Amino acid sequence: MLLRGHEITRRWGGLLALNKVSLALQRGTVHAVIGTNGAGKSTLINILSGEIQPSSGKVELLGQDVTTWSQPRRARAGLGRSYQRNTIYPSFTVLENCRLAAQANVQKPWAWWSDAQRCSASMDSARAAATRAGLDDLLDRQAGLLSHGQKRQLEIAMCLATKPQVLLLDEPLAGMGAEETERMLTLLAELKASHAILLVEHDMDAVFRIADCITVMVNGTVIACGSPDFVRNSPEVRIAYLGEH
Repeated sequence: MLLRGHEITRRWGGLLALNKVSLALQRGTVHAVIGTNGAGKSTLINILSGEIQPSSGKVELLGQDVTTWSQPRRARAGLGRSYQRNTIYPSFTVLENCRLAAQANVQKPWAWWSDAQRCSASMDSARAAATRAGLDDLLDRQAGLLSHGQKRQLEIAMCLATKPQVLLLDEPLAGMGAEETERMLTLLAELKASHAILLVEHDMDAVFRIADCITVMVNGTVIACGSPDFVRNSPEVRIAYLGEH
């Protein structure tokens, strides 16, 4: 397993946001986490990425206990993450955005006098990541001028520029039209061969198409975890999440 969360619990004062949530991600799979607003999805992904600490439980990355590691340290160890809102630099080009992400992963503080744009390792990683994300013909386009779907692709390209083994993707399909959604699902299907992917998403049609495993959360607790068919046919899920009786 590339990433594992073991009995992760998080309390905010008297509120129990996560209650002993466990999950495991392996290369070659898309593991989706679904649930209504307030289910604990964002808290879970924030703990896995290192943004916040769990009240109890453990996070393992590539076999190492990283529970107390910071987010930058986890990123350098192989964890990439995208956010619900765009976190690109709109005034920079696609290539420059990817270069900045790659540069953060290949830090050279002793070479402060050198031109960052001449770092061949960062530039090579940036170009490769943009190409992998389907943006190779838009390298010189200002990021702020991209379509919504292309901006989401750029965010994933920026993740890829850091050469992660695990991708945590927080609602990458939000706000997309049908054509953009298809393009993103194709990209995710290609990426899963070489990565472990955690997908937090509200588009249920997309989730059931792309996910190999689905974890369903309600009020910070996992009520079901398994294949799409298992989840689709779970009485607990149909009642609690899909609104059926």
